[in-house]
Amino acid sequence: MSQPLVPESIARLPWKLYALLTFIALFGATVLYSAAGGHVTPWAGMQIGRFLIFLVMVEVVARLPFSLIRDFAFPAYVGVLIALVLVELIGGIAGGSQRWINLGFMQFQPSELMKVTIVLAVARFYALLPIGQIRSWGAIWPALCLIGLPAALVLVQPDLGTATMITAGGVVVMFLSGLPLRLFIGAGAAGAALVPIAFSFLHDYQKKRVLIFMDPESDPLGAGYHISQSKIAIGSGGIFGKGFLNGTQSHLDYLPEGHTDFVFATMAEEWGMVGGIGLICALFLLLRWGMRIAQRTQDRYARLVAAGLTSTIFFYIAINLMMVMGLAPVVGIPLPFMSYGGSSMLTVMLCIGIIRNIDRNHDKLSDRRF
Repeated sequence: MSQPLVPESIARLPWKLYALLTFIALFGATVLYSAAGGHVTPWAGMQIGRFLIFLVMVEVVARLPFSLIRDFAFPAYVGVLIALVLVELIGGIAGGSQRWINLGFMQFQPSELMKVTIVLAVARFYALLPIGQIRSWGAIWPALCLIGLPAALVLVQPDLGTATMITAGGVVVMFLSGLPLRLFIGAGAAGAALVPIAFSFLHDYQKKRVLIFMDPESDPLGAGYHISQSKIAIGSGGIFGKGFLNGTQSHLDYLPEGHTDFVFATMAEEWGMVGGIGLICALFLLLRWGMRIAQRTQDRYARLVAAGLTSTIFFYIAINLMMVMGLAPVVGIPLPFMSYGGSSMLTVMLCIGIIRNIDRNHDKLSDRRF
């Protein structure tokens, strides 16, 4: 019998998924290349290098025993929680925020990893909980503690955007686990009633962001400058854009953070509505892949993890796009694979790696208690 031209281990790789990720990452690097005035440095080259390293990481994570991910859910949560405490004690301060631990060779941001571990931990809690207790008070307060502790530590850094994503990721898992819908409706109503009180506890710059969101034109050259320039860049792109390397808002430095938080505005100015819709469609395909895996798996824990991590990627996308379009306050959430930065890409690729692990092992998983 003749040997196949391509080894089976290579042929079974999810080439469609990796092609989709590579397309989005290359498009992001192209936008960063333009944002740097037509230079590979300092952003595009580094972004591609990180992507290739993390792509290998995805396959490594995918080949781990799923039981390892399951068993280390709580230890990983505790480890990242300790790291968040260390941020308060020895963390470096930059831009008025204390979010990083200097490891010498890199700046480590524990709050990014908490976006993943909160999903793993809350899903583990509900997977261990007997189905008959899912509607009891004992099914609610432990999960709220798991979510509240890291969210509070991140809020004092201060980092409202990341705290919101950690909370959202945990709450999504709570919802998918089968808790009554009335609890979430009641909590939402109570949260809305407490908004004025919560607003008083925000830092001054956070209050300005909320007020500017309500009326961006009230301070177009001050606190509202970011969102005003973002809207100008997106609107000036029209349907087909101004063309590659022909953007003005980013090249003339009118658009702040055009390579990080507002990279979508940089892209939209040059690639127009067509480019924006194409990018959103590509990201939608990634989310569709994750939710299909969540629906297909028969294991309760794996299903909650896949859906929760897919939701985490969704929150990255939705919050960033709403922010740059003026539909949400500026909270500093990057756009996956497009915004320059290593921490957020690591988080998203780790999510993909774990979901890929569930997909690879779905035949071996069954709905049982551990």
